[in-house]
Amino acid sequence: MVAMKRALVWSVVICIATVAAGIAARQRTPRTHRLDASPETVAYGYYWSEAKPVLRIASGDIIDVNTLLTNSPAGLTRAGVSDEEVEASLKAVTTAFPQGNPGRGPGGHILTGPVYVEGAEPGDTLEVKVLSIDLPIDYGYNGCSGFVPANCERGTPSKIFRFDRKTMTSEFMPGIVIPLRPFFGSMGVAPAPELGRVSSNPPGKHAGNLDNKELVAGSTLYIPVFVAGALFEVGDGHAAQGDGEVDQTAIETSLRGSLCGRAPKRPRTTSRWRPIRI
Repeated sequence: MVAMKRALVWSVVICIATVAAGIAARQRTPRTHRLDASPETVAYGYYWSEAKPVLRIASGDIIDVNTLLTNSPAGLTRAGVSDEEVEASLKAVTTAFPQGNPGRGPGGHILTGPVYVEGAEPGDTLEVKVLSIDLPIDYGYNGCSGFVPANCERGTPSKIFRFDRKTMTSEFMPGIVIPLRPFFGSMGVAPAPELGRVSSNPPGKHAGNLDNKELVAGSTLYIPVFVAGALFEVGDGHAAQGDGEVDQTAIETSLRGSLCGRAPKRPRTTSRWRPIRI
């Protein structure tokens, strides 16, 4: 009888210890991982299930990430940016991936990643919380040749916008000041393997180039997961944008952001969902 009681006590102790360990694991302090943009840490123009992750994080960890604007040093120079103002990381990436390089394309965006999120499996949902977004450079550009070409000055290169980072504004022209609300135009995961290497230009089920101006700091994006680790990528920084990129682009710029990635499980059930008629 005494032996049975002791065994019961130890069973209860082991159970409590197991539960406590599980709670402690869920309440662990998130780790912050620094991820800069370089030739070794970007996917130039694509989302792909076979892309090699440049960083692995635990679910709930934070990435402090830099992204690069979608332009070339030569294009920025033609528009009026001095060579000293062009980021060294942009020079390195565009040198490593010139036009025609097999590691580039089919899209045109420089995306930082992919990031492997531990625990994310096909059928799950990746939760991406945008904690903060900062402007690491004090300019952006707008390329004008889109759906309303009559509004563009023919032969004029991209227009450079200078930022006032204290007031978070940019002067378009005398008397017209644009408030800056930076966001990442492209946040996404690897698409389904059968789709192969997908261009960064159109959005899809994997998210990607959403160009959603509401995804500013404080917002949360939920993305379906198609491959183990999700393989999250981010880029296409915008300093400001209207309801669309009707002239071709937003105010494109490089960004530095703090993002939290979690892989909450999709509810698993054998019951069938039935539509409710109203």
